Amino acid sequence: MTGDKEKIGVIGSGVMGSGIAQVMAIAGHLVVAYDLDPDVVAVAPELVAGGRFGIQGAVARGKMTESEAQAALARIEFTTDQEAAAEVDVILEAVPERLDLKIQLFRDLDQKCPEHTIFASNSSGYPVQALAVATDRADRVIGWHWASPPPVMKLAEIVRAPQTSDETTETICRLAAAAGKNPVVIQDSAMHWGYVTNRVYGAMIREANAVVAEGIASRAEVDQLMVDCFRWPSGPYGMVSGATTGWKADKK
Repeated sequence: MTGDKEKIGVIGSGVMGSGIAQVMAIAGHLVVAYDLDPDVVAVAPELVAGGRFGIQGAVARGKMTESEAQAALARIEFTTDQEAAAEVDVILEAVPERLDLKIQLFRDLDQKCPEHTIFASNSSGYPVQALAVATDRADRVIGWHWASPPPVMKLAEIVRAPQTSDETTETICRLAAAAGKNPVVIQDSAMHWGYVTNRVYGAMIREANAVVAEGIASRAEVDQLMVDCFRWPSGPYGMVSGATTGWKADKK
């Protein structure tokens, strides 16, 4: 711990990972953001500082002062050294959505991280318990599903596996709330991909596609009906084309 704040290791520094690092740094945490690709590590600081959803944009909109922005930027270290990212209190995994990759990562980090370190996966839907069994710390493995872009979206789908402890769950919920997110704890499932958000979203898309395929309505008509009936900001096809989360955007 650094003072009263956990030190955070973000594994993966692409758009999602750099955005997560940004959020946690703004919340006051020291963050070590790792990626094995030097080119990604070179670009990530630019995304955080001056990207579309970056810190300087927050300053321009009056959400942060310049001094607050500089302090947040100073709290992030980008590195290709996984050992440096392992010496933390909480790991936030944001690598590509491949189960084998995530399992291998958790297996490797389990040997490198301090015993108390919590592992939180940003998987869009893989069973958290499948990741937990790759470690000797199943009680400290949990899912924290973010939506893109992390600096904007409030989603914090907290996925509790059977062996996840109360302490781990409470810690991640506290971190999410303190970072301005809305943590909702759900139960892990070994039999389904998608947790709650993407399972429900996927069911909606399947039914919308069936309606269109049967010639009942066009895509535009489906979208308009759902917006008018349910006050959605967008219909299902509008969500796909401009997705910030969801089936196409997340299941990759």
